[in-house]
Amino acid sequence: MRYVIIGAGAVGGTIGVRLGEAGRDVTLVARGAHLDAIRDRGLTLRSPDRTVTRRGSAIDGPPAEPLPTDTVLVLTVKSQDTDAALATWVEAPVEGGGTAGERLPLVLAQNGVANERAALRLFARVHPVCVWLPATHLEPGVVVANGHPHPGMLHLGRYPSGSDDSSRAIAADLTAAGFVAPVRNDVMRWKYGKLLGNLGNGLQALFGGDVPEALAERVRAEGVAALAAAGIAHTSPEEEAAERGDQVRHRPVDGEERAGGSTWQSLARGAGSAEADHLNGEIVLLGRLHGVPTPANAAVQLAVRQAVRERIPAGGFPLAELERLIG
Repeated sequence: MRYVIIGAGAVGGTIGVRLGEAGRDVTLVARGAHLDAIRDRGLTLRSPDRTVTRRGSAIDGPPAEPLPTDTVLVLTVKSQDTDAALATWVEAPVEGGGTAGERLPLVLAQNGVANERAALRLFARVHPVCVWLPATHLEPGVVVANGHPHPGMLHLGRYPSGSDDSSRAIAADLTAAGFVAPVRNDVMRWKYGKLLGNLGNGLQALFGGDVPEALAERVRAEGVAALAAAGIAHTSPEEEAAERGDQVRHRPVDGEERAGGSTWQSLARGAGSAEADHLNGEIVLLGRLHGVPTPANAAVQLAVRQAVRERIPAGGFPLAELERLIG
């Protein structure tokens, strides 16, 4: 199978380089200075035990020629960029006729739970992935992956439920590339559990390592209550910890610990957007639909948007301002 990694950042870059090392045909999709660096010097993946540089195909959008029929599209952009990426790739022609949306599997290795529904409007074959992959992308052409002994755990299935031969073939390739890649018929249950953990991403982006414990607990408790009111099943922290075990431990790379999660990285890079509307915002949406108050998650949404708009650096948001927003 051939893989097109749409968004060669922290997650996509790690997956792409590791698949390439395992002998799979990989094309990276990036933009701006990151794409320029990949084309000039290759994509460097730094990990706890080694550093490798992958030199290969790198593009900024669908190629002019039709995609081979054994192509797998892997979407790893942030959730706020999903709609644009789907629109860009859905009409890409495929050898023998038809389009990517009609014929090719689309793998969604992203945080959040709204991407799959959006993708299914356009793509017939949607495969969600629950991503546990501690990686960082701050410098063009460089990704740092802190997972050890495996770079990440990637639960894979079919949307809205189940799995198929493509799920198993993709999981086999990911396993060959060094990932732990279980196939799960209930992959969305895992993704909703991961969503609850990701509700703290915005807090970490706002305050760095000084997140008040009571605030983190409140944000998660609102999420649990909203999912319960909506009747949505999710994994527990205990189930997730038992599944991961010691398979994906955080290790320093070149003596440095991982600086921060995905939302923190967006603020640190000055990316111009962040994913809180698709993480905390999902809980706010469910709360409004089912009559569950979610003031802390709504405040995190507002605060992250303010930090992006005013270019407040990662970790530099005033706690008193968030408390004011919560009311």
